[in-house]
Amino acid sequence: MSDLNARDAKVIQYLNEAYGKERHLEQALQAHIGLTTRANYRKRLQEHLRETKRHGDRVERRIKQLGGSAERLPLPGPEAFSEAAETGMSVAQRALALARGPLDAVRGTSESEKMLKNAKTEYSEEAEEIATYTAIEELANKVNDKETAKLAKDIRREEERMASFLQRMIPQLVSQVAKEEIPAPLRRNGARTTRRRTTTRRSTAGSSPRARSTTRSAATTSRSTSRRKSSGRTKATGATKTARRSRSTRSA
Repeated sequence: MSDLNARDAKVIQYLNEAYGKERHLEQALQAHIGLTTRANYRKRLQEHLRETKRHGDRVERRIKQLGGSAERLPLPGPEAFSEAAETGMSVAQRALALARGPLDAVRGTSESEKMLKNAKTEYSEEAEEIATYTAIEELANKVNDKETAKLAKDIRREEERMASFLQRMIPQLVSQVAKEEIPAPLRRNGARTTRRRTTTRRSTAGSSPRARSTTRSAATTSRSTSRRKSSGRTKATGATKTARRSRSTRSA
């Protein structure tokens, strides 16, 4: 590693960041699969677990080709695995035991809530991986390392596909949580409350300053019409009286 030039050393540094993340996510995905009961979601996690293992292998191979050594980032809380390891549990079982321990206290009250929390975590992890491989691809292009650039681009596209799946899955899980944890009358009441508020706003709009101004204008017009009619009747009465006096004068 000490004989590496500055270019390869920097590329290996970035690749090791990606490598450590891939190996860490292998165990995280195993734990999430163990907690996932929704069939299509579980199947996609299993597919992505295979992709993640393949990503780690490809990144490790490229690091060695550049003359470096792949380094794993330390996993959080290794002491949580000690007891499980002593009983001969598999890696997946140990990961599941860890996930079902302290996380259960904060992962919600239902299976759907736990799956939703996991999906949100996975989505954020995918975003980080997409950023990591975008940076690797850009760096590799800048230093004319075409093989590393192609590797990063290929993996980034698979991470983007997983992120798109999770983006569609999260709303579905939210709907499932609402259905399981919020009684139907409360869900329906929320909609009725909204309609009542809309009706109230419409009624209030009827008594707005503009509406009151329109009402006053109509009243003024009505009074003006009444005065014109009254004036017309007064003139007609006066004319009749004048005609009568004229006829009386001629008769005399």
